[in-house]
Amino acid sequence: MGRVRGARITVRCDCGEVNYLDYGERWRCPKCGRTWDTGQISSEEYWGIMREMRRYRLQVMGVAVAVAAVGIGLGLLVGARFFTVMVAVLAFWFLFYMPRWRQKVRRRVRSLPTWNLRPE
Repeated sequence: MGRVRGARITVRCDCGEVNYLDYGERWRCPKCGRTWDTGQISSEEYWGIMREMRRYRLQVMGVAVAVAAVGIGLGLLVGARFFTVMVAVLAFWFLFYMPRWRQKVRRRVRSLPTWNLRPE
């Protein structure tokens, strides 16, 4: 099995160079030669954020599976008349639920901490 990867970490060198690293990865700036190590970030904090983001994704997938299961079940029981109700449910999903969910996730991402790494 492969290694579990988290989100990439943006590292901005003091000279202006930018690179995207995995957690625990080191990078040597090609312009100034400084070495940056993302291992300076607390493991518990980083992986806690990754778990929280995964929980957000699983939550929306769980709700989608539940809505689909109920829709398929009722569609088989009720028949073609249920099609109009399902269109309304899907409209609610895409016009109200998902935009609010995305807004919640974006708000949380914007409030995440920033880390000030020290060059080695």
